[in-house]
Amino acid sequence: MNFAHLHVHTEYSLLDGSNKIKEYVDRVKELGMDSAAITDHGVMYGVIDFYRAARTAGIKPILGCEVYVAPNSRFDREISGGEDRYYHLVLLAENNTGYANLMKIVSKGFVEGYYYKPRVDKEVLREYKDGIIALSACLAGEVQRYLTKGLYEEAKKAALEYQDIFGEGNFFLELQDHGIPEQALVNQKLLQMSDELGIELVATNDVHYTFAEDEKPHDILLCIQTGKKLADENRMRYEGGQFYVKSPEEMARLFPYALQALDNTQRIADRCNVEIEFGVTKLPKYEVPGGLTSWEYLNKLCFEGLERRYGGSDESLKERLTYELDTIRSMGYVDYFLIVWDFINYAKTHGIAVGPGRGSAAGSIVSYCLEITDIDPIRYQLLFERFLNPERVTMPDIDVDFCFERRQEVIDYVVRKYGKDRVVQIITFGTLAARGVIRDVGRVMDMPYAFVDSIAKMIPQELNITIDKALKMNPELRRTYETDEQVKYLIDMSRRLEGLPRHSSMHAAGVVISQKPVDEYVPLSRASDGSITTQFTMTTLEELGLLKMDFLGLRTLTVIQNAAGMVKKQTPDFGIDKIDYDDKEVLDYIGTGKTDGIFQIESAGMKSFMKELKPHSLEDIIAGISLYRPGPMDFIPQYIKGKNDAGSVVYDCPQLEPILAPTYGCIVYQEQVMQIVRDLAGYTLGRSDLLRRAMSKKKADVMQKERRIFVYGDEEHGVPGCVKNGISEAMANKIYDEMIDFAKYAFNKSHAAAYAVVAYQTAFLKYYYPVEFMAALMTSVIENPSKVAEYIYACRQMDIQILPPDINCGAADFSVDEGNIRYGLAAIKSIGYPVVQAVAEDREAYGSFKNLEDFITRMSVKDVMNKRIIENLIKSGALDCLGGTRKQFMAIYLQIVEHVNQEKKYAMTGQMTLFDMVDDEQKGEFEIKLPEVGEYSKENKLAFEKEVLGVYISGHPLEEYEEKWRRCISATTADFQPDEETGRTRVRDGAKEIIGGMITDRTVKTTKTNQMMAFITVEDLLGTVEVVVFPRDYEKNREYLEIDSKVFVKGRVSEEDEKASKLICEKITPFERTKKELWIQFPDKASYMENEQIVFGYLADSEGDDEVIIYCQAERAVKRLPHNKNIQINPQVLGRLMNHFGEKRVKVVEKTIENRI
Repeated sequence: MNFAHLHVHTEYSLLDGSNKIKEYVDRVKELGMDSAAITDHGVMYGVIDFYRAARTAGIKPILGCEVYVAPNSRFDREISGGEDRYYHLVLLAENNTGYANLMKIVSKGFVEGYYYKPRVDKEVLREYKDGIIALSACLAGEVQRYLTKGLYEEAKKAALEYQDIFGEGNFFLELQDHGIPEQALVNQKLLQMSDELGIELVATNDVHYTFAEDEKPHDILLCIQTGKKLADENRMRYEGGQFYVKSPEEMARLFPYALQALDNTQRIADRCNVEIEFGVTKLPKYEVPGGLTSWEYLNKLCFEGLERRYGGSDESLKERLTYELDTIRSMGYVDYFLIVWDFINYAKTHGIAVGPGRGSAAGSIVSYCLEITDIDPIRYQLLFERFLNPERVTMPDIDVDFCFERRQEVIDYVVRKYGKDRVVQIITFGTLAARGVIRDVGRVMDMPYAFVDSIAKMIPQELNITIDKALKMNPELRRTYETDEQVKYLIDMSRRLEGLPRHSSMHAAGVVISQKPVDEYVPLSRASDGSITTQFTMTTLEELGLLKMDFLGLRTLTVIQNAAGMVKKQTPDFGIDKIDYDDKEVLDYIGTGKTDGIFQIESAGMKSFMKELKPHSLEDIIAGISLYRPGPMDFIPQYIKGKNDAGSVVYDCPQLEPILAPTYGCIVYQEQVMQIVRDLAGYTLGRSDLLRRAMSKKKADVMQKERRIFVYGDEEHGVPGCVKNGISEAMANKIYDEMIDFAKYAFNKSHAAAYAVVAYQTAFLKYYYPVEFMAALMTSVIENPSKVAEYIYACRQMDIQILPPDINCGAADFSVDEGNIRYGLAAIKSIGYPVVQAVAEDREAYGSFKNLEDFITRMSVKDVMNKRIIENLIKSGALDCLGGTRKQFMAIYLQIVEHVNQEKKYAMTGQMTLFDMVDDEQKGEFEIKLPEVGEYSKENKLAFEKEVLGVYISGHPLEEYEEKWRRCISATTADFQPDEETGRTRVRDGAKEIIGGMITDRTVKTTKTNQMMAFITVEDLLGTVEVVVFPRDYEKNREYLEIDSKVFVKGRVSEEDEKASKLICEKITPFERTKKELWIQFPDKASYMENEQIVFGYLADSEGDDEVIIYCQAERAVKRLPHNKNIQINPQVLGRLMNHFGEKRVKVVEKTIENRI
């Protein structure tokens, strides 16, 4: 008897299957089966991974899907609730036609039938039935559902309908036995039905996990999916522990009465033969204008570009261009370059900012001439073979950065040009990563949060970290694992689930462009926002030969474009493309480390590196970006030493000098590794790129083989080797070892050069045009008040004044107003761009608004104003220019609105009002006068600004305490925010820190043990941070936890993954209760002894925590009075002492808070 599993869920039945594809395939082989299927719920996410893994292991892959069938039409919504919303049905692809049809069916489920699940209907099944074998599925199948309800005739009718759809011999009734009572009943009826109708049986096991012992971790996974805990009574379960990959013998023991059903599985498996084509490109054709071929058109564009970029007729440049074009043609990528050129050209001609390049594409002179990139590959020694290697056929990869706000316009253009069904965004999967999975499993097992958190935080924050790696790296974690049973169970369960896909989402930038509708190559899915995506990830799509593009939105480009636009208003001939990249002042400025807001070099570490490096050229910045990463950082001291002392750079052989001179003898770039191999051993650049890849991927066998060729050559392939080129064997081996060391970390120079250009442009703008730059920077984060607050603080440090929004001279975005920054009107709550546009148009047509009544009257015509908008404009200060105080406006605006509405009504009914009968001179008397109510207090004004803008503008409640605040804190709230690049905060987990600010929010909770604890939000001059006050500290500090209290909080940092860190409170000190010392000065000891009792007398009636210190000038002696003489420093005590001893001899010194906890 042979058997094959035909109903199998893998890890891609998201959070429902824990059957990892690799383990599943290995298990099938181990149990002696030669075929196996994949049938995930409603999706085909895993079919390519499974196909490859199965083929590699010598197992025949059967590609399928367990689809959801709607009872009636897939377009119906909510026929009946719960279970009857859809039935299950297993579909298997018999051949390539079946595979193509299966993709269509699964795509329809998402594109047309998505309702709770991706549902298809019988109409779709009839349309795409060819080449498909169907099984009636589990208890949720339509036939089985009728049988469990006792409706035998209905079940027969359903079975016959499916047989009619798929054809005789292509539909099977499915037996399953997991010890569930209903299954025994259903199986009996299915045997009877098979006899009566002549429809054959098949036995399956509805696999959801690989091994029998995976039942527990799988149960935990179900809880993660449903948000339940293991202890919950009412939750989804797979009872009985039978849903694993069983052996043929186990299946035979389960179905002794239906051995034919087991044999049928193998018969079906033998029928299924799908061949998937990899590596054949499916590029769309580019429509060329004017009767040219695409090859002729590409040549025309390139040679025109060569003339524009370089002028003159340098033969070596023409040779390089021709060589690149020939390579592109021979590899079949002519249309690819035209497609990229076309959408970049569209962006540039429509004023959408495009980055100077990204990744290895900048190494190509074709890219430079087509203006796909803006980095001169000749000047910066960038290599074409690093981008397109004629000796290794892979898809070229051009990623493009666009203006953050207008990136979608470029994607929309591509959709319009190639067709909606041919341009689709790409799926990506979030996985259960090491730290996250421990937290999830701990929550499901109902372990205390703090305990689980402490274990999760023992996992180092490294790229691609796994729990197994962490156990090797962290002795403390290993010790806890080995000694604590609970921790061992938590980690063992987490290890089984680690790496499983958790959810699907849309890739931030990836787009597929194909020559036919995408669902002919790839099944389609739907992202959470409803947009259509592929079901395969980026790497799989590339393997299938589909063209993948990255359309990235880079906020910095938007900032540069907006800042340059503002500069142009003052200096019309300014252009960011005309700036000098060797401007000494800008380079020196970068070397000061004052690089807040400057692309790539604003992190604390990068600032101090730039201070040390003191860049002299763009090359230095390129190197800086490449070196400042884990690994290459070790070479920074060597690089700086070489830069500052040219004599210390020693080259192992003269051939290395031209290659390594720009980086002072260090190998920093991948391109340098390729040049060394080419110039020293005579490799072609294509072959040297293959060696570079082997080195960076640490392929030991390839590196060993290549070492011999590098040193001694390889005549067969025309490589002379180092020895033939006059380099000694020992020296060649030494250079090879060094290359291996460096190549692990070497960076792609083309990418670094492109980003260095963007970094330099931002530095140039910030240095010469700081106001415009900061205004553009703030506009780019207009939706994020905490970031705006940070930049407002930075502006104040730069002596740039922030003016409130202004209805008469402000714009939607932050703008420049006589050397200051005017706050953007669109940043006010409830004021969208349509309102700002209406205001601007009215101002343009009829001039400035004269007073509040004029403003409301004129805007009432536009139908964009309501009371909330007017109120928010008043509170923000945008109407301050209309000749009144905010308090006056708040008191009168409703009356004016009523009056204007009344006038409108009269006008509509054609009635005259008293106002219409008087002449212009008297009209002034009818204007509504502002009441004499004065202005709000400063606190109220600031509170209103905060309410409608999210930030304070006209001041800050903590302004007067700034000096004290700066002196006492060890971290600001900005240090608790995650960095956009790394996702980590500046403060580290467990560190002791002191923050200071105002309590703006407080939530008090009761713990399980009936104790009180609090979550408070503390705001300083830069933003906010959440502070957790546990019960022990809540009681001690309760009196200070009032809203608006100004306090210093001493505590321990709790770092969160990809979120703002929190502070665990250990002590709270109100601003006014920080320690002070009273110093009294005497000429000498004798003078003090004489006056001692008088001093004690003055101090006697004041008690407190402030110390008193006596300083005797002649002896330079300091005497601290005993603690029982401590006082509360107040004006009365100070007055008395100053009257007696003179003002100069009495001084109060504020103490900082000790950061020792």
